[in-house]
Amino acid sequence: MRPKGYPVLVVDDDGEMCRLLSEVLEEEGFSVTPLNDSLEASRLLRKEEFDVVITDLKMKGLKGLDLLEEVRQMASMTPVIIITAFGTIESAIQAMKMGAFDYLTKPFQMEELVLTVKKALENRLLRKEVLRLRKEVASRYDFHHLIGKSFPMQKIYDLIERISHTFSNVLITGESGTGKELVAKAIHYSGIRKENAFVAINCAAIPEALLESELFGYKKGAFTDARSDKRGLLFEAHEGTLFLDEVTEMPLALQAKLLRVIEDREVRPLGDTTSYPLDVRIISTSNRDVESFIKQGQFREDLYYRLKVIDIEMPPLRERKEDIPLLIQHFIHRFNTELKKNISGVSPEALRLLLNYSWPGNVRELENVIQRAITLSRNEWIVPEDLPSSLLPKTDDRIFEKAIENQMTLAQLEQEYIRRVLIKTRGNKSKAAALLGLDRKTLYRKLQEK
Repeated sequence: MRPKGYPVLVVDDDGEMCRLLSEVLEEEGFSVTPLNDSLEASRLLRKEEFDVVITDLKMKGLKGLDLLEEVRQMASMTPVIIITAFGTIESAIQAMKMGAFDYLTKPFQMEELVLTVKKALENRLLRKEVLRLRKEVASRYDFHHLIGKSFPMQKIYDLIERISHTFSNVLITGESGTGKELVAKAIHYSGIRKENAFVAINCAAIPEALLESELFGYKKGAFTDARSDKRGLLFEAHEGTLFLDEVTEMPLALQAKLLRVIEDREVRPLGDTTSYPLDVRIISTSNRDVESFIKQGQFREDLYYRLKVIDIEMPPLRERKEDIPLLIQHFIHRFNTELKKNISGVSPEALRLLLNYSWPGNVRELENVIQRAITLSRNEWIVPEDLPSSLLPKTDDRIFEKAIENQMTLAQLEQEYIRRVLIKTRGNKSKAAALLGLDRKTLYRKLQEK
């Protein structure tokens, strides 16, 4: 390889050797900083990053191994080459144990040094590339706080990347708790408007009488309580993004005014006689069947198509169950920090329950379940008894009728009863044995007879 200005630090209190190494490496294309003072080298290492460090072993002030240790602590991926005229097997072994890339004994051929430096540089670049790829893979599973490696989530990541640098309005649909607002923020904060405001308003949470003034603002005297001018959220979002959460809950009269804003690219506050130019991207969400709302006359079709220049449909959690373990680990890490707990993970039995559940509340429901489990858990791992009863399998209380209908044997009936008692005690075999009037050994033996 032909290095192109990669920075190399050479430290040797022998001025002649320092100059010679610098000249040789500069001829090879490296950008060399030569220093005769190891203490100065230490100060420089705290301010600048080098691709390779070459240091003499024995120097006044700090020794070569001291500099090696500092590099290990401050820039662990930077390779360090030790050179010395007093080489011993012991010192070489110590240097390599401390993490030196290589160890050269003076006098050495300059070709050998150049080859060693190039190998060290290749090693550093390779390690940096591996780290970059790992971060890239990790980011694909955690994209702007969206967690998931499933195919549906990968499609959404790709779509976000494609549209984040456009000006088009976006409509995000999907069930409650699927992460629609996170997608909206990902679009904004990865795009060309990220330096400007992301202004959010929940159309379902604000009374109709207040929603118009919140959006458009008003002039002093526009109505009885308008004692001063108020900037609306549309103005606040100028050159940024306006996020309309649950836009289908917006009153029809206000839908018409919003449509006019989008078409004219200007907004007029209540009580004002002047319209003002507006540059805003609108990202809206709905957990409704919007087309049904349109047919029922509850949402304007023309506004729908203005908002839905690009549409994103969020998949429910039950359709991307392979993401559940990733989400669980994410929430465990977060709530361990918030609740000052040290939960390692989820037991196989608890994970099986979490994977088999349908998650009507989607990711938000899973988040709440994990928070509850970590709060209640007395163990290192989340176990079934830490989970809400809604996650436990439902049983048919007509046990005897079921036994007769299915022509179960007495042994089968006994096993079914034991199974139901275990469900009731959430897998606690000691409690189950007590309820059954058995000792634990007998219970274990009966369980093994399945």
